[in-house]
Amino acid sequence: MTLRLRNAHTADLAPAELRAVRTLLDDAFEGDFSEDDWDHTLGGVHALVHDDTGLAAHGAVVQRRVLHHGRSLRTGYVEGVAVRADVRRQGLGGRVMAALEGVIDRAYALGALSATCEGAGLYAARGWHEWPGRFHALGPDGIVHLPDEEVWLFLRPASAGALDPAYELVFDWRDGDVL
Repeated sequence: MTLRLRNAHTADLAPAELRAVRTLLDDAFEGDFSEDDWDHTLGGVHALVHDDTGLAAHGAVVQRRVLHHGRSLRTGYVEGVAVRADVRRQGLGGRVMAALEGVIDRAYALGALSATCEGAGLYAARGWHEWPGRFHALGPDGIVHLPDEEVWLFLRPASAGALDPAYELVFDWRDGDVL
């Protein structure tokens, strides 16, 4: 099997490629990938792995801002990581993450992602760390604490260095993040 990895900005993906990404995400998340999730996946750099039958794996990194201890950190937020069912457990998720981590390490102060139960092991094995502190998001009415999300938040320090969990993280607001 021939594998091809390609990084491309959303603006450089053809409509057919975007449809293939959306189909992969819908299949991988078994219909639990919302329009807001899709919107969050767009506007950044995508890592796409193709095999002989088509799109096999995908992930994207988009820019967000995170406030922490008096600093606003340019953050590469990982979205839409998925591997086609018939090629799982063959290292494709790791290839996607390696490409995205390269973008984060070269362009951002911090990497962040919200893991699923199934994906947490991959991220931990790659050196991502669970955030032990409090996590908030800016909402239309101000800052909202998101305790249910804290267990799934993983960070990659990049140029920001280690963050102090005594100080909360406040992520910028996006549709679908705060109810």
